[in-house]
Amino acid sequence: MKKTVALVEDEPDIVELLEIHLNKGGFQVKSFNNGKNFLDYLKKNTPDVVILDLMLPDIDGLEICKQVRALNSTAEVAIIMLTAKSEEVDKILGLELGADDYVTKPFSPKELVARVKAVLRRHAPRQQTRTIQIAGGLVIDLEKYTVTLKNERIELTPTEFKILELLASKKGWVFSREKILDYLWGDEKAVIDRTVDVHIRHLREKLGATAGCIKNLRGVGYKLEE
Repeated sequence: MKKTVALVEDEPDIVELLEIHLNKGGFQVKSFNNGKNFLDYLKKNTPDVVILDLMLPDIDGLEICKQVRALNSTAEVAIIMLTAKSEEVDKILGLELGADDYVTKPFSPKELVARVKAVLRRHAPRQQTRTIQIAGGLVIDLEKYTVTLKNERIELTPTEFKILELLASKKGWVFSREKILDYLWGDEKAVIDRTVDVHIRHLREKLGATAGCIKNLRGVGYKLEE
C-alpha cells in the first residue's frame, strides 16, 4: 500500500516537479496550495508525511506545523519543512515547533524524496516484539513504536522516538551529536548539530518526571542513565 505524502506548496512549478519525483518514488501525493485546504483535509485524513512550505499565501507554515503537532491524529506524523530561508534561526524555529527535518530551496527533488524515505524508515514498525523499560515507569515499545509513562501514552515525533531508542539501546553509553545524526540520517544527513539539541529538549519536556534520565555531557554528547 502506497504511503501518502501531503505536499503543502503554493508554487505550481515546484508542485509539479515534486509530484513527478514522489510518484516515481512510489508515493501517493496529495497537493495543497494553501494552508486552509490542507488543515481541512486533516480533519478526515492522516498522511504519512507532510512536506510543508513555510511561506504560504494564507497561513504561516510555522503555525500550520504547530497545529499539526497539536492534533492527536497527526501528532506523530513526520514533517519536512520546505523553505527559501537559509538562516539557521529559521531552521531552529521550525524544529522547535516539531518539524523532523528541513530542506532549503533551491533543492534537489531526488534529495527530498530520499529525506521522505528516511523519515519513514525511522517510523517503520519493528519485526520483533521488544520493549525497553526505564526506571520511573517509562516503557519503549519497539514494535508498536510507542512510549508510555506509567501506562500513559507519550506522543513523540519519529525523530524523538528514534533518539530515545538509540540512547536506551545502550544505557550509560555516551553518543556524540555526530553519532546521533548518523543514526538518524546516515549518508543523507545535511543538518546542523543543533538539530539534536532541539529534539532532545522536546523529548525531555515530554518525558516529564523521567526527563532526568537523559544526561548531557558538555562538549561530548548525550547518554541515558537510570
